[in-house]
Amino acid sequence: MELRVLRYFLAVAREGSITGAAELLHVTQPTLSRQLKDLELELGKKLFIRSSHSIILTEEGILLRKRAEEIVHMVGKLEAEFTNMEETISGDVYIGSGETEAMKLIARIVRKLQLSYPNIKFHLYSGNEEDVTDRLNKGLLDFGILIQPADLSKYNYINIPAKDLWGVVMRKDSSLASNETIQAADLLHVPLICSRQAMQQSYSKNEFADWFGEDFDKLNVITTYNLAFNAAIMVEEGIGYAITLDKLVNTSNDSNLCFRPLEPRLESELNIVWKKHHVLSTTAELFLNEIRNSFLNVDV
Repeated sequence: MELRVLRYFLAVAREGSITGAAELLHVTQPTLSRQLKDLELELGKKLFIRSSHSIILTEEGILLRKRAEEIVHMVGKLEAEFTNMEETISGDVYIGSGETEAMKLIARIVRKLQLSYPNIKFHLYSGNEEDVTDRLNKGLLDFGILIQPADLSKYNYINIPAKDLWGVVMRKDSSLASNETIQAADLLHVPLICSRQAMQQSYSKNEFADWFGEDFDKLNVITTYNLAFNAAIMVEEGIGYAITLDKLVNTSNDSNLCFRPLEPRLESELNIVWKKHHVLSTTAELFLNEIRNSFLNVDV
């Protein structure tokens, strides 16, 4: 299977037609059609459903598109790393993270490095723990920021000198807004909007479930989310109360939302991680060294 053919396949998948892809790739339509047919024969699977006006991916085609995008991305990343092995330090650093205010600390390090090495580019990927670790394991990310508890057995890691505070985002006119803190009993009979991480049923990996205790299964969770911004919209529309981390949602004076911390106080630690036995690029090593200099001697 040639990389060139995978790129042809991705172009057709994006354009939704042989004609549009052929124009984009500067090849003839018969040539492109033949390459796609040869790819289907090589894989022994039908990848497209063809009609007079468009092309639709089959289930096998959707899977190949996902894998081909990963392969093409990895090849591009590798080519860039070799191209940038020169006196002028340049290149790319790929960082994945969930939503956390600790990104401010990462941003300060990025800013500092870019002042010294303006040719370094940073690429951020947002996702939950499963998304980030999946991309780390495939080599699509250099670093990941994980909120504890998380399985760190496959990774080297450094503790980030920050903690995320758990609490509840609600409308300022809601019945619980007058409380200074939120206790477990307050949440039993109200509609909740919870992150998927908070709803994982394994107590060994779920601080919120552990905090809530034996009545965790009795919670009235009506919506789950992976982005706090979307959860805030649900809260604004009166759908329910969002269990989330502090400072991810606008709760300023001009907002109709407010944040109340959990009581007893629940905080999560954070780590920046990278794969064990993985050779980092020169630019990723520079970033890691700056992380070490900035974080290792800082008290939380």
